[in-house]
Amino acid sequence: MGNAIHFGTSGWRGIMADDFTFAGVRRVAAAIADHVRSKNRSPQILVGYDTRCFSDAFASAAARVLQARGCAVLLCDSSAPTPAIAYEMVRRKIDGAVNITASHNPADYNGLKFSGPNGGPALPEITHDIEARAARFAPDEFAEPEAASGDSFERVQIRDAYLARLAELVRFDTLRKATAGFVCDAVHGCGAGWLDRVLADHGIAVTEIRCERDVLFEGTGPDPSEENLGPLRKAVHEKKALAGLATDGDADRYGILDRDGTFVSPNHILALLFDYLIESRGWKLGASRSVATTNLVDAVAKKHGVPFYETPVGFKYVGEFIAQDKIAIGGEESAGLTIRGHVPEKDGILACLLVAEMIAARGTSLAEQRAKLFREVGREYWPIRVNIHLQEDVQRRLHDKLAAEPKELGGRRVVGMNRLDGLKLIFEGGDWVLMRPSGTEPLVRIYSESTSEKAAHQMAGEAQKWISG
Repeated sequence: MGNAIHFGTSGWRGIMADDFTFAGVRRVAAAIADHVRSKNRSPQILVGYDTRCFSDAFASAAARVLQARGCAVLLCDSSAPTPAIAYEMVRRKIDGAVNITASHNPADYNGLKFSGPNGGPALPEITHDIEARAARFAPDEFAEPEAASGDSFERVQIRDAYLARLAELVRFDTLRKATAGFVCDAVHGCGAGWLDRVLADHGIAVTEIRCERDVLFEGTGPDPSEENLGPLRKAVHEKKALAGLATDGDADRYGILDRDGTFVSPNHILALLFDYLIESRGWKLGASRSVATTNLVDAVAKKHGVPFYETPVGFKYVGEFIAQDKIAIGGEESAGLTIRGHVPEKDGILACLLVAEMIAARGTSLAEQRAKLFREVGREYWPIRVNIHLQEDVQRRLHDKLAAEPKELGGRRVVGMNRLDGLKLIFEGGDWVLMRPSGTEPLVRIYSESTSEKAAHQMAGEAQKWISG
């Protein structure tokens, strides 16, 4: 096992008992305590955790170290969604949060997220400082656990305050006009007892599935991707529901099925909700999207005469625009979004509620709403993403390859390039392809968008040939 601790786009993650260990968690907790105390000598830290194997034990281990190094600790009294932890931070005005979660990763993974005072993911300058502090500890310095006898941190219940906040953000009076119910799928994660409860509390017909804890997540992992939502699809058909609403392991991401069971891309959900929020709330604000996310967001911004902002991949960048009250909505193609007035963190529960509200308000299916939006902006947008595993020789050449300036790809002339995060080639007519290397695996992620899924896949194939050539 390597000793280095590395924070990626959404925290530090690794395979349990290999990369992610109790000693590692204690070492990171000590580094976080020292970082926070460099800003405030008497900080308060919230500690939360998800439903994974050992998450509660990892959280207790982190809490003991934080307390031993001078932090006042609040420990969640049960597993809790990442957005609820973020909201509790903002509500209490505390200094930071440690959250034990690997989000949508497979069951053998766990992870640790650190959030700053605004509730959003810590920015790179903060995580780099934490990494550097952790690296200065000897590998065996935190091999032994802190004594449990001194535990005196407060256990806190954060559900009620968060659900009350959702009632202020979502128009449940509109949602109650829905002509049928919804099905909620927690995929055995933290959304259980949160999304389904808030709908039921407001009189919305709801069916819950996969709400019980299963640390193996049925062998698939708690990712609300199209291939993992078979049980939800079946339930939507059986209940004749208006939509299927799914959240991932820590409920910061979402997966949506239309009334016919068809999976709706998070790219399209983001653009539809942007359009709906401007219409329903009257917000004359733009949107923020990552460089890998659909240009349909840009088209909606143009339709309403508002700006859009492009960011590198990573929700921490989107969250900055929310914190500054510059946008109505911010999101990424990887199924994370939040809205004005809420936390600068992904919120899959809120996303599901807003989709349900939009369906109830407009009275049409998501497919019909998408087709209407395409007509209004004058073209169709079909984005895709594929992960390409690289041979060693290709991996060695990747940096130089992405530094090149190709004039064409697959016979199509390149009219623009974007190096905000990876290499994005822009073609005439607005089609594009982005090649972005993974920071943790020998693979490159290829994103592309065209007027059909077939054309987008063809572009991705050309990009793969170019990288490997």
